[in-house]
Amino acid sequence: MALVIGKPHKRADGLEKVTGAMKYTEDLRLAGMLYARLLTSPYPRARIAEVPRAAALAVPGVVAVVTADDLAGIGQARRELANGRTAYTGQPVAVVVAASEAAAADGVEALRAAARFEPLPAVLTIDEALAPGAPLVQEVVEFEEGDAQAHATVEVHAQHAETPGNVTNRVTFARGDVAAGLAQAEVVVRRTYTTARVHQGYLEPHATVATVDPVTGEVTIYTATQGQFYVRRETAKILGLPEAQVRVVPMHVGGGFGGKILLHQPLVAALALLLRRPVRLVLTRMEDFLTTTPAPATVIDLELGARRDGTLVALRGRVLMDAGARPGAPLATGGILLGGYYRVPHLAIECLEVLTNKPPVGAYRAPAAPQATFAIESAMDELARHLGIDPVALRLKNASRPGDPMPNGRPWAPMGLREVLEVLDAHPLRHRPKAPGEGVGVAVGGWLGGIESASACVRANTDGTFEVVVGAVDITGTLTTMGLIVAEVLGLPPERVRVRTADTSQAPYAGMSGGSKITYTVGTAVRLAAEDARRQILQIAARHLEARVEDLELRDGRVVVKGTPAAAVSLAEIAAMSMRFGAQYAPVFGVGNTVVTRQSPGFAGHLVRLQVDRETGEVRITDYVVVQDVGRALNPPAVEGQMLGGVAQGIGWGLRERMVYDPGGGLLTATFADYPLPRATDIPRVETVIVEVPSDDGPFGAKGVGEPPVVAGGAALANALADAVGVRLHTLPVTSRMLAAVVAQALPAGLRSPEPNRTP
Repeated sequence: MALVIGKPHKRADGLEKVTGAMKYTEDLRLAGMLYARLLTSPYPRARIAEVPRAAALAVPGVVAVVTADDLAGIGQARRELANGRTAYTGQPVAVVVAASEAAAADGVEALRAAARFEPLPAVLTIDEALAPGAPLVQEVVEFEEGDAQAHATVEVHAQHAETPGNVTNRVTFARGDVAAGLAQAEVVVRRTYTTARVHQGYLEPHATVATVDPVTGEVTIYTATQGQFYVRRETAKILGLPEAQVRVVPMHVGGGFGGKILLHQPLVAALALLLRRPVRLVLTRMEDFLTTTPAPATVIDLELGARRDGTLVALRGRVLMDAGARPGAPLATGGILLGGYYRVPHLAIECLEVLTNKPPVGAYRAPAAPQATFAIESAMDELARHLGIDPVALRLKNASRPGDPMPNGRPWAPMGLREVLEVLDAHPLRHRPKAPGEGVGVAVGGWLGGIESASACVRANTDGTFEVVVGAVDITGTLTTMGLIVAEVLGLPPERVRVRTADTSQAPYAGMSGGSKITYTVGTAVRLAAEDARRQILQIAARHLEARVEDLELRDGRVVVKGTPAAAVSLAEIAAMSMRFGAQYAPVFGVGNTVVTRQSPGFAGHLVRLQVDRETGEVRITDYVVVQDVGRALNPPAVEGQMLGGVAQGIGWGLRERMVYDPGGGLLTATFADYPLPRATDIPRVETVIVEVPSDDGPFGAKGVGEPPVVAGGAALANALADAVGVRLHTLPVTSRMLAAVVAQALPAGLRSPEPNRTP
């Protein structure tokens, strides 16, 4: 019987956060520190004609103006700044470094006024980039692992373009004969679905401080990152240094959602090497919108065919992802999820990465999954209406099961898609009568599950408490969960276990905090380390108590002989016996190493009821239910927090958020005043339903829970809107202005989505 897991526990860092006591990168001050600000490109594509340093150097307090040429002697650091030409509005061109933040800001403004750029023809949309004779975004394309790919849950070899062009990567999946399958189908839905660029919307802008040891030359980087070892590896590579010469200290992250991985850390480190003083770069909110890596916009052409009894027979899809100015879009994940939720014998999916003169894209919570899910779940709803079949019944009829092939041919691992659908099917909210103007929508979506190697250690203190050291960055309360795992194994109250993240010079390896894998991978390593410590404790206790190991048990901070409670020794006594002068026992130090190679997919279903004002298009969400298979809820409040956050971000995807550019490539939504994040009043009361289909590999059956709850939100809202207003829109977000326009044009009754193309 579980002692602590499965029961509610407060976050270990909760008090520090809610009282404002927690320190972030921006709070850091080092002796002699300089402040950096970026001069960014005002055009999406331009030749850099002149960057007159003197204009900035004339500002009191400005120490240096750094361009790509100044970084030529530091590995490949010069590529961190535009060199000769710019590829997107907001691309860093130069850095003004000053003795104060104000002087750096004034220096940038002076430099901006004096700098000259010669605008060049640019491509800002997928259509423009694909047009014959379109300007090339990159003359020479370098293929690297992008942030979104670093979240990747599958390994698929993309086909890189062999000749220069704006289509740089292609991934395909196929089985059966899709043309024959579509010909056999009695109803075929053919649609094009589009989604916008979406920013991660975190509260804390990107922030980095770097310093160089004057004796050893070691570079230390303090930064808000989700992946400290990834930052170390990439920074060392760019600077041309051994990894041992780069130390990354992960600071508390004020919101990440995939957007706080690697950005300007190599540039700041290069500045510290160049100037031999600590350098700090904290982006303004506008700079953060202009230069960071949002989720890609997509265009998805989809054909979905079925028999009249609802059996799916064929799916053909074409996914175009706007990657911005650098390759790295999550093509494979999008294609697999588009064609993987349901059993389809005939399938063909092509995914293309298209470069445009916009900022490069990166990871955003479940990269590519909300976009692909919007397409397939909208098509399933349309198909259900045309066939006269209940939408959940249609999904249950065709839902993939464990062992069924995914589009890449690999079998689905054990997962709870059907269990989630069954809970949705039975929920009373779905069957309650609807008021005029009210709509009900459902959608499901999943995540394949992250995999990676990990290590952890658990060491005893002489007072009987225990310390856990990991290399994983905590952005969602995972360190609290690690403590519960150790407390469960050692039979301790959670308050007697402390977990901390060490920096790259001391921490055991852990992967990036993204892709829903930290509890699944690092948590497994922590459990192994705790079990190793437990074995050591029992061996010491057996010798001390003159008993057999198998006759002992851990209970309330003591080792007790079973059936003889008086024969016991406390963990504090055991620790003291192993850590003192003349000790007879080795210190208790548990180590856990693991490589998790099997995925544990997670699925979530959304059920939403809403009302639409037909005159203004305003949407009011009245009821919301999210159902999620979490494997095992180690700390239920933390799991529910992930589910609630996923709903909030899904509302952003579905109703509000998009990055809008003007015809000249300027970003029109570059502040929180312009970028429409959901407000507190937009988020309804949400009912969370936890489903537990245990993982074979996660600690105590747990699986990753961060990605799944956001995936189906936009799709569920789009389906509810179609039900409410009688008009189906095939784009996200569906804004109130769009709704008011289409409702005004619609006929009085009936769903005004075009009829599906039917095979003869």
